[in-house]
Amino acid sequence: MLGLRDVEILVERAETVGQMAAHREQYDWALARALAGMPTLVEYLLPLVRRGGHALAQKGSTGPAEAEDASRVIDLLGGRVLSTGSVPITGLAGAHSLIVVEKIGSTPPDYPRRVGLPQHSPLTQ
Repeated sequence: MLGLRDVEILVERAETVGQMAAHREQYDWALARALAGMPTLVEYLLPLVRRGGHALAQKGSTGPAEAEDASRVIDLLGGRVLSTGSVPITGLAGAHSLIVVEKIGSTPPDYPRRVGLPQHSPLTQ
């Protein structure tokens, strides 16, 4: 239906894929929707994105504040917030935000941390 080509489906945790050489810093875009707080989310996404690529997070109304609060974590992981914006989503009530993070540097090799740590012990400012 979407007309996608050259698609590979991975049934694996983001923490694991982010440490695989075949996938680490290889992608133009990494996307997530309603997954976790911003520090955890960028720890999942940025290791997958190549320098010059982008991570896109769909968040609720608190998205811009979350992005600002996570700015030091985003910087640590090689990114910077490029834009935040409010978007209407048909069929869903309330405000929704899209946060775009540009990958400007390499993610340190220690990230993402082992399975479960990003969610249970998020990186802090």
